[in-house]
Amino acid sequence: MSEIEELERRISAAMDRIARGIEAIEPAEPAAPAADPQDLDDLRTALEEERLANAQLESRLNAIHGRHATEKAALQLQATEARGALAALEVEMQRLRRINAQLAENNAALRAANEAGVGEPHLINTGMRTELESLRAARSADRAETQAILDVLTPMVEAATAENEETA
Repeated sequence: MSEIEELERRISAAMDRIARGIEAIEPAEPAAPAADPQDLDDLRTALEEERLANAQLESRLNAIHGRHATEKAALQLQATEARGALAALEVEMQRLRRINAQLAENNAALRAANEAGVGEPHLINTGMRTELESLRAARSADRAETQAILDVLTPMVEAATAENEETA
């Protein structure tokens, strides 16, 4: 093993000597030509123009990002409102389904009482109350559905109106 280490050391020393010899042979770098003052002024002017253009582009980009953030926030608000309207519609629809199921049960009981020849006034009253509640629930569900549609359409109409006013 020590023989391998010795050979590695000798090879490394030889490589170092070769590198020093190559450095000694290579000519020194030529001196840079003297810069023309007019060219330097032109380059400085061009650099300043590019910096100004870059600043303008950054300003425009920041404005676009600001508008994008505002529009994104408005869209998120609209989505939240639409989700709320849909949730209210779902609640009303569940209420309507529940009341209609009660109405169907009551009507079945009324039919059974009529078939048996027994007139049950409380079943008739219950049937009428349930039917009224069903009508109210249907009306409320229609109102919630209409509100959900309005919540979705209103921002679209406002955006179209604003766009038309901008182009006019």
